[in-house]
Amino acid sequence: MNLADTNLADTTRAWIARVEAKLDAVLPAADQPPRGLHEAMRYAVLGGGKRIRPLLVYATGLSLGAPVTRLDAPAAAIELMHAFSLVHDDLPAMDDDDLRRGRPTTHKAFDEATAILAADAMQPLAFNVLAADADLQVADATRLALIRLLADACGSLGMTGGQSIDLSSEGQQLNAQQLEHMYKLKTGCLLEASVLAGAHVAAADAATMAKLRRYIDNLGLAFQIRDDILDIEGATEVIGKQQGADIQRDKATWPALFGIDAAKQKSRELLHTALHEIESLGPAAEPLREIADYMVSRRL
Repeated sequence: MNLADTNLADTTRAWIARVEAKLDAVLPAADQPPRGLHEAMRYAVLGGGKRIRPLLVYATGLSLGAPVTRLDAPAAAIELMHAFSLVHDDLPAMDDDDLRRGRPTTHKAFDEATAILAADAMQPLAFNVLAADADLQVADATRLALIRLLADACGSLGMTGGQSIDLSSEGQQLNAQQLEHMYKLKTGCLLEASVLAGAHVAAADAATMAKLRRYIDNLGLAFQIRDDILDIEGATEVIGKQQGADIQRDKATWPALFGIDAAKQKSRELLHTALHEIESLGPAAEPLREIADYMVSRRL
């Protein structure tokens, strides 16, 4: 399914426009010294992408009654952290990718040192947005919760740790439990932060938080398995990155461990479980359902 074909299309376009406007506003101007660094930051962040994490922030927060203006800052902060991770993942010392979002990776468009510095600058900028953005009109305790949420998601027990496990597992066979743990850290933690950030802004109760956490934990694993499938079945010009890269690097993936058919079945089962977790949220959570369906059936 293509998200653009659903009833949610106009809404998601509006949300993407909002977060991109916020990102454009918080990023340093390209002509502000040091120009090369700021040009690289804007290249990495504003160069397209699915913006799934910001969409999850908006969909969650709005389904729980949060004002949309209060969701722009966490949506932008999480996308900055995601962009940071992509720039680092693409580096020669990591995955050594030449293509991202259908164009040269940041270290190819600029140079390796500039790419590293650009990514490094995105991390403090993300936290600064959460700490100081004037449109995020929430209590100080909520700001602190959002900052801690993002810190936990991207640290050694989150996204960065997942990337470390991913690199060290090349050429090795992981079992299902080890693979799920790697996926949870590398991909799932920032997706979970996206959903819970929206819930924090909406001041959701503990029971709702727990449902949303189970929803995104299942969906995050399904999303990563779909990524593995696209590495095999996708076309480079469609997915925007080199098809077959995981196979070339002998990476541990769900299809490599269980086969492509079992991977597809697993992703469908996880989607079903994720949707069941948010049934009680009613019609207001329909965007979360459509985004989930898109994440598991996407072609890019």
